[in-house]
Amino acid sequence: MGTVRAMLNRFRFFRERGWTEITAADYADIWQRYGGSVATHPAFVERLSGLAGIAVRYLGWRRGDVFVAAIPVWGRHLALSKAALKAYRKKALFDLGNAEVVLPVAPGGEKIPLRHAGRYLTARHEADFLGLKRQKEELSLLKAAEAFSAKFRYNQRRQLRLLTEAGGVIRPVSEFSPSELAAIYVDLFQRRWESPAPGAASMAEVFTLLHDWMCGSVFMLHDEPVAVQVLYRIEAAQWVGIEYINGGVDPKARDYSPGSVLTFVNVEAAQKDAADRGKALRYSFGRAGRDYKNLWCVPEPVFEV
Repeated sequence: MGTVRAMLNRFRFFRERGWTEITAADYADIWQRYGGSVATHPAFVERLSGLAGIAVRYLGWRRGDVFVAAIPVWGRHLALSKAALKAYRKKALFDLGNAEVVLPVAPGGEKIPLRHAGRYLTARHEADFLGLKRQKEELSLLKAAEAFSAKFRYNQRRQLRLLTEAGGVIRPVSEFSPSELAAIYVDLFQRRWESPAPGAASMAEVFTLLHDWMCGSVFMLHDEPVAVQVLYRIEAAQWVGIEYINGGVDPKARDYSPGSVLTFVNVEAAQKDAADRGKALRYSFGRAGRDYKNLWCVPEPVFEV
């Protein structure tokens, strides 16, 4: 049955049965109404589709006279997915990591058929869509603020103080131009992992397109960057969403644990920002599996089509 369904999904008339083509403006309105994530944000979809040169189409699901869900698509894929980039021969053009996919959909209705291929669909959607299958992988989502012990916070602040006393300075990413940030990230990623950052060739262009949604800080030590994280922040009506894509650290500064300290600084800033706005915080560290993520996160199941 699954094989038959997969074959049928290659035909547009079957995939889109029940869905209606809508405009980009319609999609943006639906996203603002019901929320979403970085991977489905209207500006990310529009700008990264333009960078890739891939035509994006928007589909809406209607109940009566009201649209209650919407999806951005590249052919038979949800837009911006890694599989879609590979299918269109644009692999590694940009890097969204293993971003959580939250589609704009009204809660509490009957399940909607979803036939476009995609992965890392939020567990929230198990009640929203038909056709989802649980993935083997899980995502790491930031723990609630109260889950961090006083001892844990004390140790992080102590490490921050030691780094500051050694000449460390925290600078917000807003103080850097997109090209400066791209150069810092590509360099520190190469130093940390001894391999090029995914999408390195177009990083400056991507950061220019998405600069308004970048957040977090850069750690400087003696006027040299030693730690950076690529964080994208979106705000929906119901929550603040942050996607931690990847990071880079200078191994020469490892005695000061700059990566861990920067995580603490960025997490605290995000928690305060969401609390000040009276909104929930949905902060994804990407795919689960690394030990350091267990300090900050809880695993959550995700789904695929």
